[in-house]
Amino acid sequence: MRQLTVCLMALWLAACAAQPNPALGPASSSPASSAAPSAGPVNPANIKRIRSALPAGYEIADVPGSLSAAGLWGFGTGWTAAPGQCGTLADPAPDDPGVRGYSASGPGGIVYVVVAVPGRGAPDPALIGECAHWTMAFAHTTGDVSLAEPPHIDGAETLAMTVDTRMVVESGTETDGRAVTAQAYLDGHVVFVTLVTDPGSPHPPLDSHVVGDLLVATVSALRT
Repeated sequence: MRQLTVCLMALWLAACAAQPNPALGPASSSPASSAAPSAGPVNPANIKRIRSALPAGYEIADVPGSLSAAGLWGFGTGWTAAPGQCGTLADPAPDDPGVRGYSASGPGGIVYVVVAVPGRGAPDPALIGECAHWTMAFAHTTGDVSLAEPPHIDGAETLAMTVDTRMVVESGTETDGRAVTAQAYLDGHVVFVTLVTDPGSPHPPLDSHVVGDLLVATVSALRT
């Protein structure tokens, strides 16, 4: 009888140990892996995989030819930057005519997702330190650029910027704009995502977090 009691007690304890603790949440069927995914080589053709991650209901189109963040911000050929060396951050692939990517336009703004071959490597930390805040100008358009906190991506150097633009025509009419750009340098390529919004639009703009999320998703798609 004593042996039976001990056995029943052992079975009861085992059953209790198998039950999940409500304070800790449901039990996991398998332990979570802490290993980071391997960073494979970049295949620019894989950028087509990012179409499904673009905002739902937006009009999607291929980006044409050479493209720069500065151009997306509204600055045409011949723009200037002050300090001058900071301008390289706004034009990471000036000589690549084979840029690949998409634009997605809708009521909340326009999103651009691009992969290109940069004219140089990732920006030097010293340059980034000199360009926490800088300005740009072209014709009737000026812009104030500030560095922002970029998303972390394993195996890539990342950079993020915000810019507020003002275009004043001869009549004195002013048009304001805002853009957020995030870049990732990896495996001889640069990936950049830009969101351009109109502060005067009656529609709410897309959340700027979409830029970092799309950059991370695009790098992952290009690596697989």
